[in-house]
Amino acid sequence: MKKTVLITGATAGIGLAAAHILAKNNFNLILTGRRNDRLLLLQEEIRKNTESKVLLLNFDIRNLSETESALRGLPEKWQKIDVLINNAGLALGLNTINEGVIDDWEQMIDTNIKGLLYITRFVSPGMVERRSGHIINVSSIAGKETYKMGNVYCASKYAVQSLTQGMRLDLLPYGIKVSSVCPGAVETEFSEVRFKGDKLKADKVYENFSPLFAEDVAETILFILTRPKHVNIDDVLIMPTAQAFTREYYRDEMP
Repeated sequence: MKKTVLITGATAGIGLAAAHILAKNNFNLILTGRRNDRLLLLQEEIRKNTESKVLLLNFDIRNLSETESALRGLPEKWQKIDVLINNAGLALGLNTINEGVIDDWEQMIDTNIKGLLYITRFVSPGMVERRSGHIINVSSIAGKETYKMGNVYCASKYAVQSLTQGMRLDLLPYGIKVSSVCPGAVETEFSEVRFKGDKLKADKVYENFSPLFAEDVAETILFILTRPKHVNIDDVLIMPTAQAFTREYYRDEMP
C-alpha cells in the first residue's frame, strides 16, 4: 500500500522537488501552498508522469484557522498521513538587528516556527494513535551557525532544530520517526524572496559559486524515508562542495 506524504510549501524549491521525486517513488501526496495556480500545475505534472494520487490544499500555514480547517476537512481516504514534511519557510531581508524590519520578523517567525507547529499539531495525533509515522523538518545550516545580518532567520532555524529534538523525545514512545535536513546554499527562490524580488541581488549570491539544487535535498529526503524501520536519521547537514560555513554564503559585500 502506498504511503501518504504531506508536504508544506510544495509550490517551489525543495518542496516542489520533493513532490516530484516522492511521486516517482510510489508515494501519494497531499501538497500545500499559497499559490493555487502552481499547485494545480504540479498536480497535473505528477498525474501525467506517475501513478501517484495527489490532493491539493491551498492555504497559508501562518493562519491557524485556515490550517485547522484544511486539516480537519481532509476526505476520509486522505486522513491517514504517514509522513509530514515541514518544508514551508522563508527568509526576508538582510539587516542588522538595530535596522530590522519588524514585519519581516513577524513573517519569518509565523512561517518558519508557528506554521510548522500548527501543521504538526494537527497531523501528529493520528500518528500517535496509529503508533507509526515520520516527520521531517527542513531546517538549514542557519540553524547550526549564525551569519552576519541573518539574526531572526537564523534564530527561527535554531528553533526548528530544537523543536525537532523535542518532537523526537515526545514521539519516541509511539514509534514515530523525526528527522531534520539542514541544507547549505540552495539555488531556489530563497534569495529572490529574501531580497523581495530584487533579482540582481539574488543572482549575486550565486556568482562564482556552485550551490546545491533543490533536487539534491529532495534525494536526501527520499533516502531518509526509505531507511529500514529500525533506523532513524536524526539530522543531516548537506552542503555544496563550494561552501564550508554560512559566513561564506552572504559575503561582506552583500547586500
